[in-house]
Amino acid sequence: MTADEISLFRTLTWTRRFGQYGAEGILNAPPHEPILDVATRTSFLLLVEKPNHEIVLGTAVIIPRGWRPSGRPTPEGFKSLHEPGFALAAMNFLVEDAGPGATLVTTETRIYATDASARRHFAVYWRTIYPGSSLLRHTWLRAIKRRAE
Repeated sequence: MTADEISLFRTLTWTRRFGQYGAEGILNAPPHEPILDVATRTSFLLLVEKPNHEIVLGTAVIIPRGWRPSGRPTPEGFKSLHEPGFALAAMNFLVEDAGPGATLVTTETRIYATDASARRHFAVYWRTIYPGSSLLRHTWLRAIKRRAE
């Protein structure tokens, strides 16, 4: 899906950016490029891809001040990150058979905070962005449905 195919995508991401333009990324996606391609090229890491079944992306939402990755991030490195001060997010799209001529597409976000401080910081962030994030996920799923039909 591209940003232009998802209702309210531009409005919600503009609001999240506080109206500021910045570098290309999931919050500032080019109009005709698949969002997942933009995400994996910028701030997200492809963790799992099972064609026609599931895709899982991950990103660090909270990182300790001054932390820099050693080398290129990998799915294994992402999954094994347990140092204090991190909140990691994994987001998926899952496609399941729902009977004759029907398919169910769901999305879920999971968070792993490596310590209590990161969990508290993430909780504040999530309370702030959750309404827009939830609405965006619903409109994204509706766009997938429109395209599939």
